[in-house]
Amino acid sequence: MGYLGEDIRKLGFGLMRLPQKNGTIDVEQVKEMVDLFMAAGFTYFDTAWAYAGSEAAIRQALVERYPRESYQLATKNAAWINCKTKEEAYAQFETSLEQTGAGYFDFYLLHNLGESRTHYFDDYDMWNWVQEKKKEGLIHHVGFSFHSTPEELEEILNAHPETEFVQLQINYADWENPAVQSRRCYEVARKHGKPIIIMEPVKGGMLATPPETVQKILKAAEPESSVASWAVRFAADLEGIITVLSGMSNIEQMKDNLSYMEHFMGFTEGQKENLKQAQEELKKIPLIPCTTCNYCAKVCPENIGISGSFTAMNYLTLYRDIGLAKHQEEWLVGGHGLKHANQCVKCGKCEKACPQHIAIRENLGKVAEALLA
Repeated sequence: MGYLGEDIRKLGFGLMRLPQKNGTIDVEQVKEMVDLFMAAGFTYFDTAWAYAGSEAAIRQALVERYPRESYQLATKNAAWINCKTKEEAYAQFETSLEQTGAGYFDFYLLHNLGESRTHYFDDYDMWNWVQEKKKEGLIHHVGFSFHSTPEELEEILNAHPETEFVQLQINYADWENPAVQSRRCYEVARKHGKPIIIMEPVKGGMLATPPETVQKILKAAEPESSVASWAVRFAADLEGIITVLSGMSNIEQMKDNLSYMEHFMGFTEGQKENLKQAQEELKKIPLIPCTTCNYCAKVCPENIGISGSFTAMNYLTLYRDIGLAKHQEEWLVGGHGLKHANQCVKCGKCEKACPQHIAIRENLGKVAEALLA
């Protein structure tokens, strides 16, 4: 695409969900996947200090086997994970250099900004620190990944106009989702002129197996195409995109992605209409109509994670994946220091504050039964 002076095609290899064998990353299979990816002309690889074993695996599968100038390698710094000092945060960079053996990083990201995590990067003066690393030639492009509101994204980009790119969660299911707000975050980045790397285009694999009514629409339109392909192509069709990351876990997924992305030229009007129908079908599924305004949280005497509980329950309704729904509940509630739905005292103050008139106590009971029993 030529963004930031780099020749990058619109499929990136996300290295968070690499294949496993006997409890460890299957490096031999990763090598095969890397070879297929590179042979098809794709060159962008995305890892992170926080992805256990990923940086070492890509050293063996890519860095030790291909010329350094033939690919782009991205990694990330998670200063909010167990870092008590700026020196501990900076040390993640040296660890990443050692584990990858890459010599430098084409793209370096401050990892998962938003909510209570952003202040660590401010407190440790990491915005200036990464610019120093760039001057030293150890980083070519500096950006950040982000999981939060468009308002907070706007605030960060206003504070740090030197940011070269942003990495956002964008997919057709979350495009208008009030809990994720993909479209609005995308529009903020575009307004600031920042090219975008897309993560979670298949929503952690969920859009490979969306609700049956959605699958029927997409399969009727293109019987030969995988359902997952619609999700990746939706993301790649957007303007201002550097690349779309797909967290591929086996050779079959790699081959499927390459089959439709190697010559992807954009959606036709007919394909856009097919996907719009799929999005409309998703909207018909009865969900808890929470917009995450969190007015309820302001009046809850027990500090219950109400909106996070409802987001997790909606995951269960949409995708029928109890493990993923429980993981979401733990992250959005327990991971944010909030109490769980089964600790609600049913005082009812939340329902008086809710502009959507949700039966919050009743629905928290359903969350407790389905996800916390």
